[in-house]
Amino acid sequence: MEVLVFKTNLRKKQITAVTKHINNLQGITRWNVDLDDRDRILRIESHELSPRSVELTLQQAGFFCEELQ
Repeated sequence: MEVLVFKTNLRKKQITAVTKHINNLQGITRWNVDLDDRDRILRIESHELSPRSVELTLQQAGFFCEELQ
């Protein structure tokens, strides 16, 4: 299991909209967004999920998403 961490521009009212996009990604065990962090951190626990696929999925849905090292 690995934990992927992303900087996003998600707001509280957008979590519902982004949920369907994240849930469509295969291999996710659990995910959450820290809205109190200024970078609105998205954390994803997964098995064999490409960080780039997460970035592309959220970007195609109209959100900013960038993997943090």
